[in-house]
Amino acid sequence: MPFSAQEYAARLEKTRAAMEAKGIDILFVEDPSNMAWLTGYDGWSFYVHQGVIVLKDEEPLWWGRSMDGNGAVRTVYMDDARVLRYPDHYVQANTLHPMQHLAEILRAYGYGNKRIGVELENYYFSAKAYLVLKEELPDATFVDATALVNWQRAVKSEEEIVFMRRAARISEKMIDGIVERIEPGMKKNDLVAEIYADAIRGVDDDWGEYPAIVPLLPSGSDAAAPHLTWDGRRFEQGHATFFEIAGCYRRYHAPLCRTVFLGKPPQHMLDAEKALQEGIEAGLEIARPGNRAGQIADALYAALEKAGISRDGRCGYPIGISYPPDWGERTISLRREDETVLEAGMTFHFMPGLWMADWGLEITESILIKPEGPAEALCRRPRELIVKD
Repeated sequence: MPFSAQEYAARLEKTRAAMEAKGIDILFVEDPSNMAWLTGYDGWSFYVHQGVIVLKDEEPLWWGRSMDGNGAVRTVYMDDARVLRYPDHYVQANTLHPMQHLAEILRAYGYGNKRIGVELENYYFSAKAYLVLKEELPDATFVDATALVNWQRAVKSEEEIVFMRRAARISEKMIDGIVERIEPGMKKNDLVAEIYADAIRGVDDDWGEYPAIVPLLPSGSDAAAPHLTWDGRRFEQGHATFFEIAGCYRRYHAPLCRTVFLGKPPQHMLDAEKALQEGIEAGLEIARPGNRAGQIADALYAALEKAGISRDGRCGYPIGISYPPDWGERTISLRREDETVLEAGMTFHFMPGLWMADWGLEITESILIKPEGPAEALCRRPRELIVKD
């Protein structure tokens, strides 16, 4: 198991307290990040319906496709008897749905007329799944438990922080490899192949895993768009490319973004670099326990506004354990209106990317809120526009 028995017990206790606060009798969790956090389950099976059932007075139940139960008994901390499987004829069938099988289980456990928590706003829990559950359990009351478990993940344990530091070392290796290899004429897909190689090989005995988001690396005017991936075009002299990557260890992520300019950068990018550096420093300084998440954004935007750069909205989000398609935890946002009080052990991707009309610049940090003093940047690489001339 990646974590101690005490760690899983503490997570379950926090989740049950949150269930109690919302009047939830039983909780069904389909988000694979929450499944892994609660039980240790780890497998590429989130393209079919699966989940963890959290009860008030028993160990959790893992529920999923029959063949994936073989992975569950090898990864969850619970006894094999807590692994429940549905037959394969429920998978992508026209006349059956896996939620019919789940409803049978909930009725058998005596929860057919209770308050059932479900993650309504979630990538993995479909509208059809919700409708079938409601049809099969007409006497139940369904409670929106969106992000209930996510919020319990906000403050990382010491065991989790160890994994995030290992992920950060992998991120550093990935950025170092990019800077070493990139040059005019190199095909983008060739560099991405090397990025993946560094990510998966990891650092020393700390092996890497697939990240929740693929490498993002738009160049030139395309860098105005934050979420473009790669193609077979070649890097060009006189163009900037930002790289958004993340090392991943045991599903824990440490995102890191840096921008590389091939040639001599224009003055407007150098001015933006300086403003971002000042804004990130100001944000790290204010990122202390007791302050609000929104104050980090306030500090960043004040520095950018001094330089004549207008930016608003979100400039960061919490990170930790995750699966595709997103390495964020989908709870706190680093934006001015977020009143969440920062606590020691929270981890964020401080992400003040600049996406202008025809250029872009990303310099970011994964940060840890410390018990005292400013936040710590988990990766140790120069916070600068990287010039390779």
